[in-house]
Amino acid sequence: MPTRRNQAIRTWEAGDQVQGFALLTRKETRTDRTGKAYLDLELADRSGSIAGKVWGDNPLVEGRFEAGDFVAFRGTVKLYREALQLTLDDCRVAAEEDRRYGFDEAELIPSTKEDIGDLWYRLTDLYETAVERPVLRRLAAETLAHWGGALREHPAAKAMHHAYRGGLLEHVVSMAELAVKVCDHYRDLDRDLILLGVLFHDLGKIRELGVMPSSDYTLEGRLVGHVVIGRDLLLERCAAIADFPADLRLQLEHLVLSHQGKREFAAAVEPMTAEALALHFIDDLDAKLNQIRLARDQGAGLQFIKGLGRYVYLDPVGGEESNGSPAPEPGEEPAPPRREGPQPALF
Repeated sequence: MPTRRNQAIRTWEAGDQVQGFALLTRKETRTDRTGKAYLDLELADRSGSIAGKVWGDNPLVEGRFEAGDFVAFRGTVKLYREALQLTLDDCRVAAEEDRRYGFDEAELIPSTKEDIGDLWYRLTDLYETAVERPVLRRLAAETLAHWGGALREHPAAKAMHHAYRGGLLEHVVSMAELAVKVCDHYRDLDRDLILLGVLFHDLGKIRELGVMPSSDYTLEGRLVGHVVIGRDLLLERCAAIADFPADLRLQLEHLVLSHQGKREFAAAVEPMTAEALALHFIDDLDAKLNQIRLARDQGAGLQFIKGLGRYVYLDPVGGEESNGSPAPEPGEEPAPPRREGPQPALF
């Protein structure tokens, strides 16, 4: 089978010989049943990610590449436990001269599949039209004006859910739109409070995590954490509005501090209001379903999802492609593969 060069990970199928460039997002040395060391990797581009393996009989096990590096690679796509996996034959750190072969960092940073401009429009429009109290509408508008640039770029997590460029924005938009529906059903809930809770609940991740592709924890993120950072950002924005109501500020503080649900999950306090409980479940639902969506991109069948701590059965959806990617709607163009460069001699 001819080698597929510089093709998006999302387009790969079992049996493909592939070669190109990727962002190495994970590198762990493990030991197999015979005691041989092997590498457990994850490679990513803007279309998705795939698990990778370098087995112990390959000198590449001692390879000089690390998580966070852009790499040039060559290998074979295989199906293992109903999920695609890449067995690497060669891998090295990408170099400046590789640009003539199609190396482009912008094509390799995992990103939301949504249009960031559309997400931003939906978010700003929702907070302008759905928040009734003028002081809370002002708080939302000034917060979006102040932190909007970072919100559009940041991931929502290092690894678990929405862990890609624009992931935090995607997560907040999804939660806010779901919150409106929840409040339409449970009409005794305070929609304004929940929507502001959605906006601030993970805002601390802007300072807890670095920008893609370096999405590791910052020192402040390690020592303080996004829950407390988010509460501090809330207090800063409230203080910028003269005579901000103290009772609303306290309610919003509680929403941010309790949104993780339990102390063992880093909540400063557990939810003690109906709005805090609703915010926690909206957040938890959106995070878990995102993990399942990402797992489905790797293939159907039983998969162990680390963030859920269990196997999940992913039933193939009618009309999906064999690698788990959704088939395009009528009239919609499928995601194009990364551009072909000259036939690369990478190794």
